Amino acid sequence: MTYAAVIFDLDGTLVDSEAVALESATRAAARFGLTWREEFFHSLIGTDSLTTQTRMAEEFGAEIVPALDSAWGEEFDAIRSRGMPLKPGVLDVLDAIVGLGLPRAVATSSRMRGATASLRAAGIHDRFDTVVTRDCVVLAKPHPEPYLTAAARLGIAPQHCLAFEDSATGSRSAMAAGMTVVVVPDLAPVPEEIGHHRAASLLEGAGLAGLL
Repeated sequence: MTYAAVIFDLDGTLVDSEAVALESATRAAARFGLTWREEFFHSLIGTDSLTTQTRMAEEFGAEIVPALDSAWGEEFDAIRSRGMPLKPGVLDVLDAIVGLGLPRAVATSSRMRGATASLRAAGIHDRFDTVVTRDCVVLAKPHPEPYLTAAARLGIAPQHCLAFEDSATGSRSAMAAGMTVVVVPDLAPVPEEIGHHRAASLLEGAGLAGLL
């Protein structure tokens, strides 16, 4: 299949930030004598900050959320300052897409500050034509607005875009936008019925989708 643009989720798809997020969340919770359940963390993957804070309030109590969320950010920034690891195959896929002359975008539920910091820490910030974050849209994933906004910025019709995702929430967003979706699950499982292609890596997914 021929595509006119490629759009990537960020966390867990391009950068290995979900593992960093879990480690930093665990450290932050320990400051307050709390235990951050891994299953609870999995339920947050792909969600925006408001949804995350709402679920944290349900899990730990609303009164502690501001301090806990702040501590989580501090711990995450401390780890990210040492560099953000890329997911396997990212550079190979990006190089191939550049070689094909296709425009590239990021569509993420993260805020602009965090997304920019992660992309720079991973050394790939300049590899994208545009970055759409939670600050750029009214409605977050799983609504299609993030992916529709990315496609519009690239000047490409959504149905001609290939999207890479790691979460159920993000995959639903890209599918609702009308894009072909490659799911490369990270820490949390993604139901089999979500997405058009399922792969163990970005490179494998690009092959299955007919991009490479």
